[in-house]
Amino acid sequence: MRRYGRGVDAATIAGLLADPARLKVVAALALGAGTIEDVAGAAGLPLKDVALAARRLARAGLVSRDGHALALHTDRFGAAARAAADAAPPPEPLSSDPAEDAVLSAFVRDGRLVSIPAQHGKRRVVLEHLARVFEPGVRYPEREVNALLAVWHPDVAALRRYLVDEGLLTREAGVYWRSGGRVDV
Repeated sequence: MRRYGRGVDAATIAGLLADPARLKVVAALALGAGTIEDVAGAAGLPLKDVALAARRLARAGLVSRDGHALALHTDRFGAAARAAADAAPPPEPLSSDPAEDAVLSAFVRDGRLVSIPAQHGKRRVVLEHLARVFEPGVRYPEREVNALLAVWHPDVAALRRYLVDEGLLTREAGVYWRSGGRVDV
């Protein structure tokens, strides 16, 4: 059995798995297939396609091949993911204030609010961040407020209510406007 000591990077793995046949081979191996014939049956691929895919995966060090026996090196996937995460640049801070940034980083991921904080102080920090979506001096119909808040979190009614209760938005006759919070200049 051939052993590979070199690491495989995440981009290489993604490129290898972009091929449908190689993806099916990896899936079949991950689910327990152990021979070329088992993989072909599980993946619904001709033996020739499995052999070609296995050869390419073996060259990259993701699969070991010993005759007809195949083994997937699952540890290499995790190692590549960890290396990619370590090499990724740190996320941009969401606030210049380290305390606010810590709160926002805990509740905002990829531009979405993952949950509404239960603790008042943390919820206030998040709401002030959301209030910046609304331009001072602009009046918004409720439909538009809902659309702007839906980008952040599906519970737009709760967010709208919290923003009004905290004095960050004011509502009158179904029209909202920004009435509090910091303004970026």
